[in-house]
Amino acid sequence: QVQLVESGGGLVQAGGSLRLSCAASGRTFGRSAMAWFRQAPGKEREFVAAITWTGLTSYYADSMKGRFTISRDNTKNALYLQMNSLKPEDTAVYYCAAGPRAGSTWREYDTWGQGTQVTVSS
Repeated sequence: QVQLVESGGGLVQAGGSLRLSCAASGRTFGRSAMAWFRQAPGKEREFVAAITWTGLTSYYADSMKGRFTISRDNTKNALYLQMNSLKPEDTAVYYCAAGPRAGSTWREYDTWGQGTQVTVSS
């Protein structure tokens, strides 16, 4: 089983950047697909990006393509999300998740972190 802890959230102005990290513990991290989701107040949890366990293939929601980059370092048991050109509509709690394969629906992931708040001011 994998345990996940996110960090790196905060307050940033529109157009700025943030890098989120997700520290994983547990022997199965290197064999788990990983993903980032986000949830804004009053909205459903939304897919952001996913990456295969090898790190060779990644997937993005259309609105994040070209602005966000997901990556992982299996030697450090870490997942990252580099977010550039942030917009006020990117404001949400961001969660990392682990699962058997890299999908875009939250039901495909069985382990979740507690989330980190990202607030983008206009």
